[in-house]
Amino acid sequence: MVSPTPTTDAPAGLLSPALDDLGVTYTSDGGRLRVWSGHADGIELVIFDDTDLDWIIDTIPLRLVGGSVWEVTTPLLRPGTRYAIRVSGPTGPGNTFNPRTLLLDPYARGLVSGGFSDWRSVAIDGSFDWGGVQKPRVPLDRTVIYEGHLKGLTKRHPAITPALHGTYAGLANPAMIEYLQGLGVTSVELLPVHAFASEPRLHQLGLSNYWGYNTLNFFTPHAAYATEASRREGPEAILREFKGMVRLLHEAGLEVILDVVYNHTAEEGVGGPRSSFRGIDNRSYYRQLDDGTYVDETGCGNAVNTATDASARLILDSLRYWANDLQIDGFRFDLAATLGRDAQHHFTPDHPLLRTILDDPALADVKMIAEPWDVGMGGWQTGNFGAGWSEWNDRYRDRVRNFWLSDVDYARRASTAPVGIGGFATRLAGSSNTFSHERGPLASVNFVTAHDGFTLRDLVSYDVKHNLANGEQNRDGADTNRSFNHGAEGPTDDPHILATRRKAMRNLLGTLLLSSGIPMLTAGDEFGRTQRGNNNAYCHDSTLTWLSWDHADWQKDLQAHVRRLITLRGENPALRPIRFAVQDRPTPSASVMDWYDESGAMMSIDRWTNPAHRTLQYVAASTPEHEAFNRILLMVHGNESPIDVTLPDIEGVTRYVELWSSIDERPAEIAETYEPGDLVPLPGTSMRLFRAE
Repeated sequence: MVSPTPTTDAPAGLLSPALDDLGVTYTSDGGRLRVWSGHADGIELVIFDDTDLDWIIDTIPLRLVGGSVWEVTTPLLRPGTRYAIRVSGPTGPGNTFNPRTLLLDPYARGLVSGGFSDWRSVAIDGSFDWGGVQKPRVPLDRTVIYEGHLKGLTKRHPAITPALHGTYAGLANPAMIEYLQGLGVTSVELLPVHAFASEPRLHQLGLSNYWGYNTLNFFTPHAAYATEASRREGPEAILREFKGMVRLLHEAGLEVILDVVYNHTAEEGVGGPRSSFRGIDNRSYYRQLDDGTYVDETGCGNAVNTATDASARLILDSLRYWANDLQIDGFRFDLAATLGRDAQHHFTPDHPLLRTILDDPALADVKMIAEPWDVGMGGWQTGNFGAGWSEWNDRYRDRVRNFWLSDVDYARRASTAPVGIGGFATRLAGSSNTFSHERGPLASVNFVTAHDGFTLRDLVSYDVKHNLANGEQNRDGADTNRSFNHGAEGPTDDPHILATRRKAMRNLLGTLLLSSGIPMLTAGDEFGRTQRGNNNAYCHDSTLTWLSWDHADWQKDLQAHVRRLITLRGENPALRPIRFAVQDRPTPSASVMDWYDESGAMMSIDRWTNPAHRTLQYVAASTPEHEAFNRILLMVHGNESPIDVTLPDIEGVTRYVELWSSIDERPAEIAETYEPGDLVPLPGTSMRLFRAE
């Protein structure tokens, strides 16, 4: 049985004026605090000494002003004030009120800690001079996302002063900006930087929550990522450092996208910490059954109840704050399916929160990316979010891994691959079988690896996970990785295996950066970073997870391939269509696609599906709208036997200029030119890209 949604005397809907201006705002009479609780019978504001977090200097009751909102105004509440709230309420299933517990204001802009699980809210001024710097507003079709960890990106960078290692200021250091610009990525997607806490279980194991998917507060930058100088100065300085990072990245033309965790909190399941929501109104903020049992769609013990208007509004207000006050360019929503569940816990793409996020003028031009699944019933929703959302495309990831890795492994054992090339081609062309014509190829965020799982190098080096260091007897992390070690598990000195692995990485990167859709590159994959086979390194804040900037020659070569591929993607609009083409009808900013086999003839049905024929020539011709006409040809060969490919005879094409090849250890400096009908050799499992002129 489902618990009822709390009722209030406010107008229905998450945009109700009754929910405006929650948290601390400033008036001529002092600071005003507004707190929502659908079941509380009393709330008081607790003010602390400026230096002693245990010294309470005053307590002031809040009054109920309507819409289940409690309010107080006091001159004691000013920028820099340390404060908490205490909430009383009824007992019974689902209620966990305790009037002695000090709780965080859900809208707090600053936090300070007195120790493990001991937090205070801090009132913030938040003023900052942006110096006229504007958001880059990179078009979706030109977006290349670089997913990385704020600390791990710079913790070991030799050109960055140690005082800035692993900090907001470190990411904005000229050395890091120069690297990102040189690589060619447009948008840095940071793993969670909302204030978070490590789970008690990890503390007991001597580990920590490195990734940060355990949010403490939706409005505050994580203090540990600020420099020591900013941390000593306090939350206002931490916020300034974060904004300074964003400003400098924007000046360099780089976007900042945040991975945000609104689906659950650090309060965990029943018996977990009581730091905010659980003490303010557990019944309203978390999904539960009538008996108080949590409905856990996240696998983390709790799930934020976005069927409650106040919970949904809290998320919307957080997005507005980060997008406008902190100038963030986009958000990747962790377990976004949880946010789209209704009062009966069913996912709907028309959920008021999901719809409002897209329609809100305050969030116009902000990139919205869904991780389109959770672990609840009906939780796998890839392709089912509404127009305006982009989605992590796990079907793309799985098919590409299968084609270049597990299918090749299978073929070595069975003398033939399990499937033909058709499914791979669909993913290469934008996943039209997953995303509607209305949404187009840019609904797909293509990725081969992410923070969660094997790195690219480990994907081609390990058949199984090696997670013993996580303290869970290797039970954690995915068991199905679609990886292939190419003949040896982990490190090897065998030159043939190493060369085959390097080519496999080039094939995977080439596929990613030449596919229709939005590519996402995981930080470090461009130079073959390893986590020694650990596919769930969330709990390691160490050299295992920090990027190393000391690279062997082969790593520099791989990096050169990534730079070349990103450049070619930008130069060739046929590789980045905005819309799906429609047969016999010109579609602006689409790519008209034709498919040829190794003989230069049009692909037959048998060639699409026959596992013995995994070779194709993919021709994409742009339909100009804002850029000049462009046409490319991409050769893909998906088995380990070499083959000669005949370039097709296409009307209007007199020559093919080679742009890139996965065969080369380092990208070729001189472009070779071929004519229609020429034979082009392809060794086993390889790709070659041409511009058709």
